[in-house]
Amino acid sequence: MIKGMTISDAAHRWVSEMNAYPQDMIRVLMDAKPLDWREITAVGPGQRVYVYNLPEENPDGEPYRSSEHFGEITDCFDHDTYRVSMDDGESILVKEDDFGRAYDEGLPMWGWMWSFGDSADDYWLEELGGIKLMSECGFRIYENDEWGYFFGIDGAGYDFYEAHWIPLYKKRGLKWHDTSIKEG
Repeated sequence: MIKGMTISDAAHRWVSEMNAYPQDMIRVLMDAKPLDWREITAVGPGQRVYVYNLPEENPDGEPYRSSEHFGEITDCFDHDTYRVSMDDGESILVKEDDFGRAYDEGLPMWGWMWSFGDSADDYWLEELGGIKLMSECGFRIYENDEWGYFFGIDGAGYDFYEAHWIPLYKKRGLKWHDTSIKEG
């Protein structure tokens, strides 16, 4: 803890220690060796998906007659089962292998991507559930065989610190800020 440091100040300091890359550079690297890259963002509530394999019946046992394939995850259950609210209003249960993420672009909307500057953060990401927690904070995460992890924000036009970086700082469990300061 640093006396007098707000949580916003601490999150700004943490982010300033990360490596920042123009997204165009990442795109060139992906195009050069596409098989070396994987998006590993965890799926969860609020995420748009495309359902490849529609179930034959909806959760109440009625036949599922729609041909709609796009929807939004509304709930997650044990054993990789997800409830998806389809665009036509139907609610279905599907397994993770039955759908894929539905994004407008192959990379996040914002023009910059980051990697952690500290190996302790990479360890947290890999071994301590960081991928799921970062995904919950609105980050899209990619893994490269040679260079490790990169992440970006799929959004624009709002305060990234309030929406993404401060929640990530909290989920990371960092305590650089002065906890006696009441955040407003």
